[in-house]
Amino acid sequence: MQVLSEGQTIRHDQYGLGTVTESNTERTTIDFDNHGVKKFVTSIWVAELVGEPPADRPVRRRGRRKTVKK
Repeated sequence: MQVLSEGQTIRHDQYGLGTVTESNTERTTIDFDNHGVKKFVTSIWVAELVGEPPADRPVRRRGRRKTVKK
């Protein structure tokens, strides 16, 4: 497996569909739809490339923390 671009969509046999959040020659980080964020060793992991990266860099939004009423 080669270094992937941020935003590309992949399909993994065990974890299903996910989006590349970071990838370099050592590690690849994928945010899976149903299993959360997972890190893999780039040189040995296997997955199917499903989609090309978006033209613009994806914007990650942070969720707001819920306030606890006392």
